Amino acid sequence: MSFKNLKRRKLRSALTMLGIIIGVATLVLLMGAGTGMQSYMKEQTETMMGDISIYNSSGGAYMGSTMDSYLDQKTVSQIKNMSQLYDIKEETTFTTEMNRTPLYVIGLSNWDQVKFNGTPGVVIDQSLVDKFGYKIGSTITIKEKDFTVTGITKETTGMGMGIIFLDVDKAVPLNDNKVTSISASARGDPETVKKEVESQVSGVTAMTQSDFTKQIDDMMNGIMLFIGAIASIGLIVGVISIVNIMLVNVTERTREIGVLKAIGFTNREVLGSILMEAGLLGFIGAMVGLILAAILLQLGIILFGAQLGMEDVSLAYMLPAWLVLAVVGGATLLSVLAGLYPAWRASRLNVVEALRYD
Repeated sequence: MSFKNLKRRKLRSALTMLGIIIGVATLVLLMGAGTGMQSYMKEQTETMMGDISIYNSSGGAYMGSTMDSYLDQKTVSQIKNMSQLYDIKEETTFTTEMNRTPLYVIGLSNWDQVKFNGTPGVVIDQSLVDKFGYKIGSTITIKEKDFTVTGITKETTGMGMGIIFLDVDKAVPLNDNKVTSISASARGDPETVKKEVESQVSGVTAMTQSDFTKQIDDMMNGIMLFIGAIASIGLIVGVISIVNIMLVNVTERTREIGVLKAIGFTNREVLGSILMEAGLLGFIGAMVGLILAAILLQLGIILFGAQLGMEDVSLAYMLPAWLVLAVVGGATLLSVLAGLYPAWRASRLNVVEALRYD
């Protein structure tokens, strides 16, 4: 009966559900993007870094860092000689210019971190290809040293800077032999080795995979909470519209409800019927909103995934089961709660007065 009532007023039901659809789609879109990024970052961290990463105790070197932010060669040698560490990999980053174009140079030894066409060695981003017409085999000059381009990537800084990935042994000399970070595998418990590194090598900070994962969780949880609160406003507006529409429906169907009670419907059955109708509005609206958000997220992956270096992200990252169940279940529950007052009013109608209602 509840479903038939919705079908009898198709346009009104659709407009009522539109609020839920927009609210759910917005919530899933923003939460899904955040969840996907969080899962992807954690997986990449666990896959690509060693058990321990070591930085200058100032916090590490990044774009625009001073010399004091890097690990010098004396410190690097001391770390490499530690028996607790093996499979040691260096990385260095620095900024420079080429024909008045700012460049961000990344010297690395683990090329699994980069998605590109060609071979490892000297990989440039698409912005340098577009601006200077470089291609694989072209010669590029970095700090007065000539290199042959071996690959092209679509990754970008998003700040108008060109990116160049270099083998670390080529990049370190260009950066005055300064190293940004060292990653390594640990013999034994990483937490124990981390403390040994920090106590035996002065001026460094070590971080384990667990430390990185916790940092990512702390950062993303705060962002997700803010995003969820903002996006939930749309959903709440949709739920309020259900209260309004259900009150109008009950008023319009006063005589019909009186007839139902006259032929034997109990107050509880009338109450259940109205609540079911409100729940259906929420459930169907949530499902449509969820599908809409999934389509938009997939389009986002197709259109922008490569530029962000996240082309391997799938909907499974963005729409985990807990998010789908929470959003659909939450929207349905809120809709049922929104129908409580209209349903209570309908169940309390006096049969004689309801039958006289014109």
